[in-house]
Amino acid sequence: MYAIIETGGKQYKVQEGDVIFVDRLDSEENSTVSFDKVLAVSDEGNMSFGTPYVEGASVSGKVIGHGKGKKIIVFKYKPKKGYRRKQGHRQPYTKVQIEKISL
Repeated sequence: MYAIIETGGKQYKVQEGDVIFVDRLDSEENSTVSFDKVLAVSDEGNMSFGTPYVEGASVSGKVIGHGKGKKIIVFKYKPKKGYRRKQGHRQPYTKVQIEKISL
């Protein structure tokens, strides 16, 4: 059984027991989060698609921790003008373990 959920403007294919990294959520560690925006659910070959979301379906997970991703460098410049800007960015994330997919 798997589901496709939407959170933070991105879509994730999840199964029970999976660990996913999503955009930072306002939840404490070891708390439970619920994803209600379920786009599709597959249960033993039976697919259910939502328009846009599946009615009554939800995915619950446990927040394992928070962190920051790898640093990326944002470098802007304009040739022949002496304009150069270097900036780093680390995207915050939340690590979630999927516990249950319910219809």
